[in-house]
Amino acid sequence: MSFREITMQEISEMLRRHQAGYSARRIARDMGLDRKTVHRYLNEAQASDLLAGTLVTEEVARSVGHGVQTRPSLPLSEIWQKLAGQRTQIKSWLEGDKPLRLVRVRELLEGQGVHTCYTTLRRYVLSEFGWRKKTPTVRLDDPPAGMEAQVDFGLMGTVVDETGKPRKLHVLIVTLSFSRYSFVWPTWRQTTEEVIAGLEAAWRFFDGVPKHVVFDNMSSVVERAGQMDPKLNRAFQEYAESRGFFADTARVRHPKDKAKVENHVPYVRERWFAGEVFSPDIQTIRQHAEDWCREVAGARTHGTTRKVPRDVYLSEEKLAMLAAPTAPFDIPVWSKAKVHPDHHVQVQKALYSAPTRYIGKVLDARADRTTVRLYCGLDLVKAHARKSPGQRSTDPNDFPPGKAAWALRDVDSVVRAARSQGERIGEFAERLLAGPVPWLKLRQAYGLLRLCDRYGRERVNALCQRALAFEVFDVSRLEGMLKDARRTEDEEVAKGKVIPLPSRFARDNASFATRPLGTSHSEGGQP
Repeated sequence: MSFREITMQEISEMLRRHQAGYSARRIARDMGLDRKTVHRYLNEAQASDLLAGTLVTEEVARSVGHGVQTRPSLPLSEIWQKLAGQRTQIKSWLEGDKPLRLVRVRELLEGQGVHTCYTTLRRYVLSEFGWRKKTPTVRLDDPPAGMEAQVDFGLMGTVVDETGKPRKLHVLIVTLSFSRYSFVWPTWRQTTEEVIAGLEAAWRFFDGVPKHVVFDNMSSVVERAGQMDPKLNRAFQEYAESRGFFADTARVRHPKDKAKVENHVPYVRERWFAGEVFSPDIQTIRQHAEDWCREVAGARTHGTTRKVPRDVYLSEEKLAMLAAPTAPFDIPVWSKAKVHPDHHVQVQKALYSAPTRYIGKVLDARADRTTVRLYCGLDLVKAHARKSPGQRSTDPNDFPPGKAAWALRDVDSVVRAARSQGERIGEFAERLLAGPVPWLKLRQAYGLLRLCDRYGRERVNALCQRALAFEVFDVSRLEGMLKDARRTEDEEVAKGKVIPLPSRFARDNASFATRPLGTSHSEGGQP
């Protein structure tokens, strides 16, 4: 016969029937108990003088039940006593700085002459140390209205998309902790953009934003997971700041930190997804999910609160929510960008210039729909208008002095520099760069400017006048002519002949007079 536990109500009934004069046989027959069981409880009551003239109360029944059901403690077995003798050693092995596995503890005990099986050792450490017992959970009270929402992704199953390809359908679930009102956002991907799009749709659905949002450690939100200091990615952190809520993450492998949304995932999978035939259009699927959240999930009586989530939200929680956003959020893309020797960084497959002093450094790049900003630590280094992939944005001021014109192929700046050296030099440079592909002649134009520094602008200007007359636009020939003229001068100087040179540093005689002209000497000299 299988074991049957006798309850306190049954013990009270046995005692009442016995006081009424029923025999043990009749009590056993009427209550469906064994006669020996009835005799044990009646004998315990008689031994404790609890039958004659005693009112059968809950305390009396409990006392009789303890007397029958309590068994004397068995003596410890020999192996249990041996393990007790090694109690301190076993505890140090299991709870030290480097705890050992129970299999290794058994091997060490075997080496010390304590032979035991794994099961007995496990029962011993469970009884004595509570080894690996699950910590009892404590039910947390619900937060105030409008204070918290919990967010998680759930995999629903496979749906055929618009291209006819089977794809996994995920849903972003947002559950308000106070009212249990929830929103479901179907999506093909779990990117940061999709998370933000789903949250934006949730705030429109609720017509409000909670003050605190708890997320799973999804890579689209969390850059680095951690028990104490999780780090959100910068794009999502900006979104949280713009919408006014504080974002927090659950601990790794602690689903009970967001139990309300965790429990909602299988409910959505069974009550919304299972058995449905969905359209391949994702927008149609999302509209179907929103209608289901409002008319089915939101209108049911919740199993825990025993209230209708939609009614609780509208009557109590909505007034405590933050205002819903009215403008769309421009999702930024943060990345690391190294400044290359050409003064440019690559951001979203486009090039943007940075000042010379940042060459070789890694900057933080923030790109949104209209702007790209480069940061070095807390300092804003540069801001550019957003360019399409393959394009380039260059600020000439980022280059060293004199390099911008060459880097940007600025023909006009080279012509202006030539005109500053002389009118004919400027005219020569303008005619030189007048072709269909002017930047192919930029090297010659820069060579012309160097000739001015080497041989003097007067000579080069005169030579350019002759070259213009004969329409010879070759800087190499001009350089050769200037070299020949200098060689001739050097030879004439070597022969003792003086060659008239331009009076670049010549002064008149008055510049060398020690006294003003027209005055007489102090000693009567000639004026």
